[in-house]
Amino acid sequence: MDANHLKKILEQVAGGEVDPVEAFESLRVMPFSDIGFAKHDGHRPLRNGFTEVILCEGKRTEHVIGITSHAVEKGHDIFGTRACDGLLEEIKARFATADCDSVSRTFSIRQRTPQQISGRLAVVAAGTADVPVAEEACRTAQFAGLEAIRYYDVGVAGLQRLLSCVEEIREADVAVVVAGMEGALPSVVGGLIESPIVAVPTSVGYGANFKGVAALLGMLNSCSEGITVVNIDNGFGAACAALRILRLMQRDR
Repeated sequence: MDANHLKKILEQVAGGEVDPVEAFESLRVMPFSDIGFAKHDGHRPLRNGFTEVILCEGKRTEHVIGITSHAVEKGHDIFGTRACDGLLEEIKARFATADCDSVSRTFSIRQRTPQQISGRLAVVAAGTADVPVAEEACRTAQFAGLEAIRYYDVGVAGLQRLLSCVEEIREADVAVVVAGMEGALPSVVGGLIESPIVAVPTSVGYGANFKGVAALLGMLNSCSEGITVVNIDNGFGAACAALRILRLMQRDR
């Protein structure tokens, strides 16, 4: 949609020719922006509440820069995941307002104030090797307007570490639980708290871990009731699942 089209819709609303609700509904399905090598979906927030995100891994640097530039020019917020250190340096050099983080491998550029989300999100990580995936979840939540509460290095190999903070975790409205190796932590947490749990298997572990497959299968076979499981190393997806839950809770309050 170009500026003239938007202006016409706004004029029709102001003149009483178009109902504001109908105008908003029409904006939901407006076309994407075709920039040649990519098609940027700038209207996604109107449909599902999430800004389009760039999965940087597998993309050429100039394509990530191009998509980011287009979003910035259009006044859109943009979030990138799986960005290598070199790409993050390039983003920082080109975009003064970019917030880059090498631990989570993410970057964000905000041009609008995010709608604040109420509720408490706990991000629980088994070991320090799981922190990059956990931080991807935290940074995703932060971009959406929610600061997560972190509980790191509380894996089941030293259960007393988890038990020392379980009362605090119980206060969370949603918990994202990240673990590699055999992936046992979500099952243990699921037996201790009643909040929704989104489990994230990581690729951390020795050979028989099969790059996260063992943790994934362990979580899918959890004996704790009602645990949701996302894909291996998908901290971003876990945070988005938690945000959907929290937004519904906020709407119903």
